[in-house]
Amino acid sequence: MAAMMTSRERFAAAMAHRSPDRPPLDIGATSLTGMRPGCQRRLLELLDLPGEPRIGHNGVDLRVLEWAGTDFRAVGGIFQLPSPHTRRISDTAFVDCWGIRHDIVGGEFQITESPLRGADRADLAAFPWPEPRIDEALLAQFQERAAALQAEGRYVVVAEHPVFGVLELGCWMCGYDGFMLKAAMDPDFVRDFFDRFLAIQMAIIEPYYRALGPYIDLTISGDDFGTQQGPIMSPEMFAELVAPPFTERIARTKAIAGCYYWHHTCGSVHRLLDQIIGCGVDILNPVQTSAREMEPERLKRDFGDRIVFWGGVDVQQFLPKASPSDVPETIRALAATLGRDGGYVMAPAHEMQDDIPAENIAAWVETHRTLG
Repeated sequence: MAAMMTSRERFAAAMAHRSPDRPPLDIGATSLTGMRPGCQRRLLELLDLPGEPRIGHNGVDLRVLEWAGTDFRAVGGIFQLPSPHTRRISDTAFVDCWGIRHDIVGGEFQITESPLRGADRADLAAFPWPEPRIDEALLAQFQERAAALQAEGRYVVVAEHPVFGVLELGCWMCGYDGFMLKAAMDPDFVRDFFDRFLAIQMAIIEPYYRALGPYIDLTISGDDFGTQQGPIMSPEMFAELVAPPFTERIARTKAIAGCYYWHHTCGSVHRLLDQIIGCGVDILNPVQTSAREMEPERLKRDFGDRIVFWGGVDVQQFLPKASPSDVPETIRALAATLGRDGGYVMAPAHEMQDDIPAENIAAWVETHRTLG
């Protein structure tokens, strides 16, 4: 039997496409692999973990991370920038720094107004963008935590993304329908939008990764490129519009921080993966295996030697509906397929919602401990 690895050794092996003692595990470490309050509450009740609550970086109790054997810890976060738009309307409504209004709908904050819906290029030129200046005191706190984690030497240190992705912000500010129509009928508008936002992205990542870069092993980013059935836009349109600013951001991030680049995109992105890898992405998250063409066998066969997969444990169909006795077989199959010859970090395929039974999470973790 192979010797048990440390978290850092396990991750290094996975990234080098060598088989670790078992796949590295991320349950609850990042903003995109955590769990909703109801899910967490039931898990804590089931486990009856000793000690006082210790709320971690993204709202997940550190006792859960330690129980699960999570190999990662995260630092940082998205900044709210100085902006003339920002205002609180009520306890259930606010406008963010991008001018996007959010209201509570069905118990969650949802986008209800997009400031550039129906805009043309003149409107875009006149729009008052947020000032690309980050909170220095907050950044110093992030740096202090990152330095402490690196000095501790136990965990792989993950930087959260400090700014949104170009495509998602365009869809939020213009409305999904409006921005997709612009991409098809007025691509110059989309290029102008991306150019303006890329300048803000670049101004933010410069101080952010200069502060955190010496202490982190990887950074995450987020920008959804897929639907359940396929990419949100054609590969040709992606290459023309999204890939250039995406590539530039990744290249600059790596030049400053010298770390791996992890990208989160939901949905079916098999047809974009060649380009996503070409843009500089090292790790794909969340590996939404319930979407079309995202079967683990297909992904590993077609791209397993070029990218690392992070996620894969389905939170749409499998974890909410399975019985605890169903869990071990699926977890072992994922580890055997996506984890063959390394290249896999096991994690939920997005944040775990309140419909997931705590018993299924417990069965997953118990199975993971037996792998390898």
